Amino acid sequence: MLASMPPAAPASSSLTHDAYERLRADLLACRLQPGSRLKIADLCQALSVSLSAVREALSRLTSEGLVVAEPQRGFRVAPISAEELRDLTEVRAQIEGMCLDRAIAAGDVSWESQLVAAFHRLSRTPEREPGDPQRMNEAWSAAHASFHEALVAACDSPWLLRLRATLYAQSERYRRLSVPLAEIMRDLNREHQEIMEAALGRDAGRARTLMTRHLELTTRVLLEQSWAAEALPGPARRGLRLAAGRAATAV
Repeated sequence: MLASMPPAAPASSSLTHDAYERLRADLLACRLQPGSRLKIADLCQALSVSLSAVREALSRLTSEGLVVAEPQRGFRVAPISAEELRDLTEVRAQIEGMCLDRAIAAGDVSWESQLVAAFHRLSRTPEREPGDPQRMNEAWSAAHASFHEALVAACDSPWLLRLRATLYAQSERYRRLSVPLAEIMRDLNREHQEIMEAALGRDAGRARTLMTRHLELTTRVLLEQSWAAEALPGPARRGLRLAAGRAATAV
């Protein structure tokens, strides 16, 4: 009789998950520059984990589109570009709208209560770090993610929610770039409140329109900032400059 395989060591699994979470946070916050190489040896040292833990974490991040695996060359942070940003915004608006439709149709009083609570937390959290207005407040970023999740929490399609989560994560990298020195002033609390009120009022059409406008404005903010172009690697910088010129003439 064959002996059963022993379960995986909890410590190893925990270390791999920790490496994944820390790398993912750095990727979403753009602390790891888009397009830059990821040296496994350096990551092992920085994260104090084994080679296998880093490789497994990078494989998971590759499947999420945040890291690119290059044959014979290792791993690289997924690049960003103006073309991808426009495509990402359009697709995300469609998926967010579909999730909103189904959440509004299926949402109950519990969903309404959680949405109101998520907005209250977001509206009471400053977007910028109090001591450094050019840096995003991590507490606000977490509250912002929770609010957008609460909006669609009653959606009855797990696949739509998975797609939405993937698109949100990809969008987060771009949104982080739109924060420093943004020249377009926005009343984000009002934008979020209007979306929430449309959802609570069961006005799916208005909720979708407001959500699309909300996402497209973030994209416009990034494309119109000359500072953003300078922060990007060569090809992405050129693409962003071209898109910024087109956006300026279209407004």
